[in-house]
Amino acid sequence: MELRRTRREGAQTSLQEPLEGSDGQLTLADTLPDPTVMEDDCEQRADAARLRRMVEALPPRECRLLTLRYGLGGRPPQTQQEVAQQLGISRSYVSRIEKRALDRLQKAWRGTPPR
Repeated sequence: MELRRTRREGAQTSLQEPLEGSDGQLTLADTLPDPTVMEDDCEQRADAARLRRMVEALPPRECRLLTLRYGLGGRPPQTQQEVAQQLGISRSYVSRIEKRALDRLQKAWRGTPPR
């Protein structure tokens, strides 16, 4: 009877049982995904997509400047001086455009209409 019950129910495994080859350090529970971490990851992805859309909605010069400055789209971030050379403007003008663009993004993020 015991053999039939075991075969029908299958092997019982504890979540706290150490996994083979882990020297007792890793349990099955340690390998299960944490739903909280998955939710955080989804929220971060949604926030990143929202921010990407907001940057793309900026005026073209501001969008390009932020893309270069912060390394968006897989590019490495550049200094204000490097961006200034690429755009053919002064470093101080890059700083002003960057500040204006970041202000627009911040207001849009919070739902405040831009000026």
